[in-house]
Amino acid sequence: MIVPPGGGAAAPAVQSCAPARSGLLADRDFVEVRFGGSGGQGVLLMGVILAVAANRDHRCVVQTETYGPEARGGSSRSDVIISDQPIDYPKLDSADLLVALSVPAANGYIKSLRRNGVFIYDSGLITEPPAFNGTTIGVPFSRIAKEEIGRIQTTNSLALGAVVGLTGIVSVDSLRKAIIEAVPAGTEEINAKALARGLAVRADDYR
Repeated sequence: MIVPPGGGAAAPAVQSCAPARSGLLADRDFVEVRFGGSGGQGVLLMGVILAVAANRDHRCVVQTETYGPEARGGSSRSDVIISDQPIDYPKLDSADLLVALSVPAANGYIKSLRRNGVFIYDSGLITEPPAFNGTTIGVPFSRIAKEEIGRIQTTNSLALGAVVGLTGIVSVDSLRKAIIEAVPAGTEEINAKALARGLAVRADDYR
């Protein structure tokens, strides 16, 4: 999926009305993001939602995905490239941000992460994360979703909230709108609750 700013024809540069962002990666005008996990964890949807949110921020976006042969349990990956300028090459080169929701994803994709990148993982599922010298943050996303939100299916909304709150790769308002548009009818309220809980995550609490 390749989306220019505003969803129309490609523009030479990002529009000046882009919402303000803050976080570990907010100052980067070109960001490569990789989500990795197992089938059924919503990794592919996370990539789509992030891409839609970036488009709402009037930025150029490319989103690609791969998944294993099984509908559930197989590996899945979603890559998102976000840029203030038109994107020439649609494949991820080296990730600025890796979000891992399974052990195979963490171990398999850590080498794709830049040395000055950010590694965020589900510490409830990945108890022995691979070594990484850059910024590493482990948050028990699935456990929080189950115990505090009451529905483990909201893990991806909660994780996206934490990721955006910590890194600033898209604006919070754009993410909120993208999530509400994407989730099944009738689940908007509980996903909004999960998003809010994710946004409340602070890096110092989980390093």
